[in-house]
Amino acid sequence: MTVRFAVPVRSTSIRSLLSLRRGETEGSGRYALQTMSDEQTTKTTNTASRAKAPAGVVESIKKFVAAEGGAATAVLQPIGAAGVRITLVGDSNGYLGDRVVDDVATAHAVVDAVPGLKIGEWDRDLTSKATVSPEHYRKMAGWVAHSEHFPKARNSAII
Repeated sequence: MTVRFAVPVRSTSIRSLLSLRRGETEGSGRYALQTMSDEQTTKTTNTASRAKAPAGVVESIKKFVAAEGGAATAVLQPIGAAGVRITLVGDSNGYLGDRVVDDVATAHAVVDAVPGLKIGEWDRDLTSKATVSPEHYRKMAGWVAHSEHFPKARNSAII
């Protein structure tokens, strides 16, 4: 499988144009096409498997899984510069939990280190299994939950 994507380059020579056919990064103009083969993907996967799971995160998730009857589902969600959120949904009660780690490779290492934890996606089955407690709703609402006066709408001049 070959995937093409654009990379910024600084060269303008004819030799650079010929290098596009060989899949190198040199090219003409602001962007040049580069091909990425399965070899690069394999190398990335092998390096990703070497990530180490943080002991504190693993222990807390093990406690969560044990409290949920020994099985839970983890949804890995990248959240930008903060890292990757591992959202946990327990199999027996559907309780929610989460931890944040540095990157996707570390998140996969955490899932591999915890017995009874499997990776899932937010599909119909998982979302219907998740149980959100009233305290969780109040916590997510923050200051709005206990407020009687709300700020004026920012778009009130338009309305």
